[in-house]
Amino acid sequence: MLAGAAPNLSFKEQDMPRIPFEELKAQFKRVLIKKGCDEAAADLSAQLMTETSCDGVYSHGVNRFPRVVEYIDKGYIDLKAKPTKTEGMGAFERWDGNLGLGNVNAKLSMDRAVELAKEFGIGCVALANTNHWLRGGSYGWQAAEAGCVGICWTNTQPNMPAWGARDRRIGNNPFVMAVPRKEGHVVVDIAMAQFSYGQMENTAMRGDMLPVPGGYDEQGQLSCDPKEIAKTWRVLPIGYWKGSSMSIVMDMIAAVLSGGRSTVGVGKLGSDEYGLSQIFIAMDATRIAGEDYLASAIAEVVDNLHGSDRVDANQPVLYPGERSLGHRQENLAKGIPVSDEVWAKIKSL
Repeated sequence: MLAGAAPNLSFKEQDMPRIPFEELKAQFKRVLIKKGCDEAAADLSAQLMTETSCDGVYSHGVNRFPRVVEYIDKGYIDLKAKPTKTEGMGAFERWDGNLGLGNVNAKLSMDRAVELAKEFGIGCVALANTNHWLRGGSYGWQAAEAGCVGICWTNTQPNMPAWGARDRRIGNNPFVMAVPRKEGHVVVDIAMAQFSYGQMENTAMRGDMLPVPGGYDEQGQLSCDPKEIAKTWRVLPIGYWKGSSMSIVMDMIAAVLSGGRSTVGVGKLGSDEYGLSQIFIAMDATRIAGEDYLASAIAEVVDNLHGSDRVDANQPVLYPGERSLGHRQENLAKGIPVSDEVWAKIKSL
């Protein structure tokens, strides 16, 4: 099992056709340009979605793309919009996403946070009025590639009950942390729910059960059945009351620093998810710690972890992000698994 992350819940890849990286990217880019996106933004968005799929996070890459197109058609995503800076205070800046493509806005925001970190040692960009960023881990990998520790999070529509409640009033608010490592960056990408809705949807489509309870069924009992949990929207916060508390405070910080909407405000827009608030932080770890100490300190932790006494001799204990590297290598070599249904839908768009 992946240390510090959820078990692998991807589709049964051996049963699916494999699409080469560049072919999948070309389809994403083709549709975005057809919808009115300029070439540069379409290329960047398509690259990020294909990388997400290549790393095995299909729920937030290829499987999510039809919903991105749906949001474009509904007018929630403005393909002509660019993020604009509204305020600045040293290493902190506030930006408005102007409802542009969520993954492009997020990439540009982390780019700016890294630039500030290179100047001040730390940089923070608070982004308001943006769209779903797709895979949050992308921006952790991005910061780590620049030699920085990266921290970022987003709020969401109300999609999770607070601890002790039945109705959904808080978000599962994905949270990302990343540490640069030459042999493979360490990246945590988690929702404040035990399983994201994308993970549960994938599991339900396979006809599988969750490995541990992920929420409550209609009888109020903890359940491993993603289809039953989907009926109630009563997903289980990580750490029970702890995940609930983290979600609430992260939402407050994102709204206050960005000047944007809280999860409550996002919920007032309707049942769809847009107009979000996000935080991007970068710290120049290479300059602060020095390359030698940075490498040795991370290696000490990773080596100790790899030496763990395994519960299952056939299942290695991995650091967060290590499984993604395996998916990336395999999918670059063999092609990215895409279901026939999803692939046909994308090609028809």
